[in-house]
Amino acid sequence: MTLSPPLPPRDGVHYRACNLCEAICGLRITVQGGQVTDVRGDPDDPLSRGHICPKGAALPDLHADPDRLKTPMRRDGDTWHPMSWDDALDLVARRLRGVQATHGPDSVATFQGNPSVHNSGTLLTAGAFLKALGTRNRYSATSTDQLPHHYAAAEMFGHPLLLPIPDVDRTDFLLMLGANPLASNGSILTAPGMRERLRAIRDRGGRVVLLDPRRTESAAHASEYHPIRPGSDALFLMALLHVILSEGLARPGRLADVTDGLEDLHDVAAPYTPEAVQAATGVPAATTRELARAFARAPRAAAYGRIGLSVQAFGGLCQWLLNTLNLVTGNLDHEGGAMVPRPAFDLLTGARPGQTHHGRWHSRVRGLPEFDGELPNAALAEEILTPGDGQIRALVTIAGNPVLSTPGGQDLDRALADLDFMVSIDPYLNETTRHAHVILPPATGLEVEHYDVIFHHFAVRATARLNQPVFPISADQRFDHQIFAGLTGHLSGKALATPAERLDAGLRHGPHRLTLDDVRAHPHGLDLGPMQPVFPERLLTASGRIQALPDPMRRDLTRLHAALGAPVAPLILIGRRQLRSNNSWMHNTPRLMRGPDRCTLQLNPADAQGLTDGQLAQVTSRVGTVTVPVEITADVMPGVASLPHGFGHARRGAQLRVAQAHPGVSLNDLTDPLLLDELTGNAALNGTPIQVQPAPQVAGAAPTAGRAAD
Repeated sequence: MTLSPPLPPRDGVHYRACNLCEAICGLRITVQGGQVTDVRGDPDDPLSRGHICPKGAALPDLHADPDRLKTPMRRDGDTWHPMSWDDALDLVARRLRGVQATHGPDSVATFQGNPSVHNSGTLLTAGAFLKALGTRNRYSATSTDQLPHHYAAAEMFGHPLLLPIPDVDRTDFLLMLGANPLASNGSILTAPGMRERLRAIRDRGGRVVLLDPRRTESAAHASEYHPIRPGSDALFLMALLHVILSEGLARPGRLADVTDGLEDLHDVAAPYTPEAVQAATGVPAATTRELARAFARAPRAAAYGRIGLSVQAFGGLCQWLLNTLNLVTGNLDHEGGAMVPRPAFDLLTGARPGQTHHGRWHSRVRGLPEFDGELPNAALAEEILTPGDGQIRALVTIAGNPVLSTPGGQDLDRALADLDFMVSIDPYLNETTRHAHVILPPATGLEVEHYDVIFHHFAVRATARLNQPVFPISADQRFDHQIFAGLTGHLSGKALATPAERLDAGLRHGPHRLTLDDVRAHPHGLDLGPMQPVFPERLLTASGRIQALPDPMRRDLTRLHAALGAPVAPLILIGRRQLRSNNSWMHNTPRLMRGPDRCTLQLNPADAQGLTDGQLAQVTSRVGTVTVPVEITADVMPGVASLPHGFGHARRGAQLRVAQAHPGVSLNDLTDPLLLDELTGNAALNGTPIQVQPAPQVAGAAPTAGRAAD
């Protein structure tokens, strides 16, 4: 592959959206002398309206990061050597095909990280590469943090992307569980500037209610906050449903005529009175009853739950119950309730009704079911480490760092060292890619043309915006779509359409009948209006009807009922989202890592056991031990400890100088790959039983954060 000589960077003002999180905030970027001199929010962006967070301001740091790789690298022992692109692509294709020829097509596995969907080049071309590989051993970050959303959507509405999101700009009552939009900027909710949006709800006389085991940053902007025990959200939601149904407050409205199973919900919810679940949830029965009545009677209400509900043992039931709560109160597919966006580039165009989305094959060791073509990533390490037919012997990682992002990270770290071959398509030598034999680094960030294909499917307002490159790439660099096209060509001989061709075709066939030139002509973005009702026309179930009580959820209720009287561990671990972080991939940016240590174990004073604030503690779970400073705070409930995710940068061999100066410890060195939501296969990262004690004193050791064993 060859490119034309790069053009010099253009001085002046550039407009594009930030691609670092789901908020896709519009930015105004000033370039002078070939350098970014100013980044601020674009007030003319119709979705973000001038909002910007610290991550957006750090985009120039990522572009100029000296640790970012720009040419292919080959590992020889512990030494890395540059390669030409032609040699690298040829070597990777030959090694992958060689492993498959010897051990079978499923002996090669793939893992895609979250950044894959933050770059339309990867999103629109990686699929052809995966198809050319022909393996069923496909994994992604989806089964770490959001699979329950997609599972519930597929079962109830017929497709994993039919995700109702709260119409926060028009609601009168926003009920949030396990969500922290002030830190996440919204998640499976593309609504930048959530601080202002929550304030607007309160200013118009509405109510914002938050339930979470930790008094999060979002609690300060809610009308009220109620602590709830981790993993008990499904019981609480069942109690809300019980009150609404038993007191005759249900009003499903027009969707009743296109819904199956509504009449069965009364019997299903009957055992879950607020009094019956009170001990398990920690939420007083009187509070539960008041919230249920107020939600049902509000003119426009939306129930929303995010990562705290997804990464627990009942994640699938939680997301089903949220949809059901919105449905029975007439707030599903209704202005101010929970609605399904219809974006200009619509991935559901051409989707067929009645497709099966899960259980078509299972993992080799534990028999875990696939969903939407992927297996639960909690199975990845064991599939590499367990000998026998079908053992994974080679791995392709795409924009991912599963050593830090998946449960049982230390086991996976050990497993990757045993692979016959590994290739990483990634711009960094990180805790995972250090095990690769070859790294293929794509251009990224301010260098790429990008359209937010996925996040418009979660947006509170329909907009369309093409992000033009701010800087050219060098002659030695390649775009991600060029890398995938090259690999696909080597494996199958097939040529790929460019992302621009795919985008133009998708926009032309989308609901707004746009062209790529139409979007390109509006650098601030096109405003296509608020969400509109889409059911029943958009339903993709086999019956063409909403399924209020899908069979998998009905069967899983036996497990939920058993949880009513189940014993609770004295201390359990939950994660923590932070505004100045984005999983593990924003920790090499100096301006985002300034300030005090953020990798601390938050403990309630009742659980401190003689520990003092800032003291090093040893934290132990079934799978591992880490040493970390303690932060004693009443913001977490008694019986709960909180550790942020994405840290753990002390592993030897990575080349991330800023991150390694702030290593912290990895939450996933403690989380247990055996703890799953049995319904969906999503990792149950919240709810890990732990023990905490003062860290042993080591003579001569500095009083800094400890590290997990390498």
